[in-house]
Order: sequence, then C-alpha cells, then structure tokens
Amino acid sequence: MPYFIETFDKPDHQQVRLDNRPAHLEFLAEHKDLLLACGAKLADGDDTASGGVYLLDVETRAEAEDFIARDPFTRAELFAEVKITRWRKAYLAGQGYL
Repeated sequence: MPYFIETFDKPDHQQVRLDNRPAHLEFLAEHKDLLLACGAKLADGDDTASGGVYLLDVETRAEAEDFIARDPFTRAELFAEVKITRWRKAYLAGQGYL
C-alpha cells in the first residue's frame, strides 16, 4: 500500500533547503521507481518552499521511514516534522482505481 509523506521545514532554514537541493534531487532521481509523485509545498505568491509531499509506492511503514531518513534533506536536519500516512489510490493521473 502506498504511503503519503508530508514534511515541514524548520523556520528560517531556507538556505539549508537551497544548499541541499541538488543532492535531494539526485536522491529522488535514483529512487524514481518508488515515487508516484513528489514535490515541494510552495507559499502563495512566490516559490518559497516550506516542506514537501511524497507519494511513495512501498509496502510497509518501515520502508517509508527508511526512505525519508535517507533523503539528503533529512540528513541536513531541514525538517521540523515528518508525517507518514498510509494512502489508498482513488484516482491518479486521471485514472480511477475504485
């Protein structure tokens, strides 16, 4: 069953995000086979990121926890909070799974 991971950046850590973004994007590219979708949460009116969302196709919570623990953003201590929730597809990319 897929997992929904939502991350929340620590306040005043935009530079940590920017400094580690290339390694983060490389990590995502290396694991693209596990990603149903992912991306940054942006502020209204500009491109300032405050966290991210991952839809991860793994079987267990332990796999989801391991994935986010290995993300360079986690290793750089960017996140104030990480929420991991099981997720059931109803629709994805316009295709129904009901």
